[in-house]
Amino acid sequence: MFAFCLGLILVIVGGAELFTGNNLIIMALASGKISLKQLLRNWIIVYLGNFTGSILTAIIMLFTHQFMFGKGLIGLNALNTATAKCNLGFIEALFLGIMCNALVCLAVWMCFSAKTTTDKILSIIFPITAFVASGFEHSVANMYFIPIGIFIKSYAQPLFWENIGKTAGDYVALTWDNFFFANLLPVTIGNVIGGSVMVGLIYWFIYNRKAKGTSIF
Repeated sequence: MFAFCLGLILVIVGGAELFTGNNLIIMALASGKISLKQLLRNWIIVYLGNFTGSILTAIIMLFTHQFMFGKGLIGLNALNTATAKCNLGFIEALFLGIMCNALVCLAVWMCFSAKTTTDKILSIIFPITAFVASGFEHSVANMYFIPIGIFIKSYAQPLFWENIGKTAGDYVALTWDNFFFANLLPVTIGNVIGGSVMVGLIYWFIYNRKAKGTSIF
């Protein structure tokens, strides 16, 4: 769980862009500092960039043959994780996505008060470990977890399947269609709701609105 925090730490401290964290940009829209077009442009570009990076990382990890470590236990865990995510119902995935990004964006929000790198890291650790421990769904993380499962299913050598006592046919749910439509779509929608509405707009209303009655429309 703690290892999962590294991703957001690298984003915040390294100055990278993460789609889920960028859902907080809706606060700038609500304050009239950016247009809806600018907001959507940022979200689309960053989302596609995150997707590209995740797929490339999955390809690289496939070539490392890390999935063979521990007599295939690493690969078996990757397959089981990806399959579980593809088997979620649409509504279930949606609400798991909402809760996930509420915590992620709370971590980012708390980083705004940090004065040192250590403060930022400590602000990130607990919300992120909470969402991982709770089994919530993060769209960008799933851009890696599910494709690596699909890649292992498609390209693993016979020795791998012999070691884990399974066959590719045992993972029928692991398809690109299920990845995009059964998981990524509802989880992304949920992430936007959780980050933009539950955190971004709520905190904007409480702290940043210029005057009573200010509207984002």
